[in-house]
Amino acid sequence: MDNTREARVIRVEAKVCLVEADGERFLATPRGQLFEGLAGTKNPVAVGDRVRVSLHGDPVAIEEVLPRSNHLSRVASSHDPREQVLVANVDQLVLVGSLSRPGFSSNRTDRILAACAWHEIPAVLVLNKTDLARDGDLDAIRDTYAAAQVRVLPTCATEGHGLEALADTLKDKVTVLYGASGAGKSTLLNALQPGLNLKVGKTSKYWKSGKHTTTFSELHALDMGGFVIDTPGVRVFRLHDISRAALPDLFPEFSAFESNCRYQDCSHNHEPGCAVWDAVDSGALPPTRYASYLELLEEIDPDAAPPLPDAPAPDAQENG
Repeated sequence: MDNTREARVIRVEAKVCLVEADGERFLATPRGQLFEGLAGTKNPVAVGDRVRVSLHGDPVAIEEVLPRSNHLSRVASSHDPREQVLVANVDQLVLVGSLSRPGFSSNRTDRILAACAWHEIPAVLVLNKTDLARDGDLDAIRDTYAAAQVRVLPTCATEGHGLEALADTLKDKVTVLYGASGAGKSTLLNALQPGLNLKVGKTSKYWKSGKHTTTFSELHALDMGGFVIDTPGVRVFRLHDISRAALPDLFPEFSAFESNCRYQDCSHNHEPGCAVWDAVDSGALPPTRYASYLELLEEIDPDAAPPLPDAPAPDAQENG
């Protein structure tokens, strides 16, 4: 007789998970064997995982993590180079950026979009707090990411603008909601699903950034259909296990120019005759996206040659 049951992981806290099976929620602890043979991965279980649990014991034990359709991960920390799996088995990622308080960060946005491209997870960029935007900011950012083939949705959670389009985007899908603290993720979710009552934090006046209100990722069912995974506000996101050769492919707007580079294996960093750099220099490619690329390239290969003269500096990526 099979004494196991398939469940979905709703939340992970330390070494205890909240799982759901057939509408019932209960705590489950991963078996020790799941932590064996992880190699370069920090955590064996992530929110969104499908798992098989034993019906015996208190708490119930997670016996097996079922094969994933996909996952999103990053480097665990600056002191821990292992892969940290953030979520699994999702249809899309909605990245929430704020146009003010805190200001929009190209650096953070580009890193997460690159990770989505690497893991083949479709991404949508929400630009929240349109009521606080400076003239021209919204159009400039929208144009930048249109070139990168990223759909952009402007919203104002407090005034209700853009909520219908966002609801249509979330309906009947499993969505990761990601972004900086204070960008308005929880406010948007509360507006779309009035009963969640997620904590909403105030923005720090001194740092001009949001305070953490969500402390762990959690999957929520939506009345409209589908699920959303609310994640803690991100301050640092480092891509895991991406090669130098693969990095240009994560910036799709480069493809229109790189075939004209003098060298087939051009890194777009220092080689003469680089068509990507020429496109940046002429204004055909956004300098903020190129600056993000250079910073990621340096992280992947610290010994990479210096960037081309007059290349934009990574610290030029903060807008607002």
